[in-house]
Amino acid sequence: MSKQRSAIRGLVFAVTVTTSVPAMATAGDLRDISVGMAISSVPDAGYINLTCVGEKTHRLADWAQWQACQAGPDQLRGIRFEYDRESGREGTMVGGHPAILTVMIDKDAKIAALMIETDPKARLYLRKKAFLLGLQARSRYGEDGWTCSKAQPGADKQEVGGVFVDEKCTKTINGRTVEIERHLYREPNRELKDMTDETRITIRRAGS
Repeated sequence: MSKQRSAIRGLVFAVTVTTSVPAMATAGDLRDISVGMAISSVPDAGYINLTCVGEKTHRLADWAQWQACQAGPDQLRGIRFEYDRESGREGTMVGGHPAILTVMIDKDAKIAALMIETDPKARLYLRKKAFLLGLQARSRYGEDGWTCSKAQPGADKQEVGGVFVDEKCTKTINGRTVEIERHLYREPNRELKDMTDETRITIRRAGS
């Protein structure tokens, strides 16, 4: 077994058995941001690099400029954002994981959805743990009441260090629907460093 394979197997085992995980969020769904709140209630302090999502991307000076973003087919306007290092010295991290953050705003200037994705460009030693963020999110919204679908290893998706994760879980709670996708696997004939290891969390208003 190569040194790289042994190192990855050891790391996957270590992070899988870890019992202490940092909280994903505090009062809101993410910091002081909650699905359903008015975008005007989100403070400008603490957030930087507000950028419209879509075919026409451009930087915004503050949240108040949300209408400058192009509406999608669902009539929602997306803004990607990062944490200001003055308020988060580690950068844009969620539960210890480098993350890509997006809010979707409806015509009434309210947050209709929040998306949290692990950053695929993060350093490899951090990206190897990306599938664990989904467990932190499930803990944040309570372990019970999830509906999950899970795939099994196959010819096109194989285990990484003896671990395989390919699942989607959903739960409706407090007027919001939370969807968590977790993936940890590698495709045949690809190097271990090119494995798929990610979490996607989408929080929407229930029924939307």
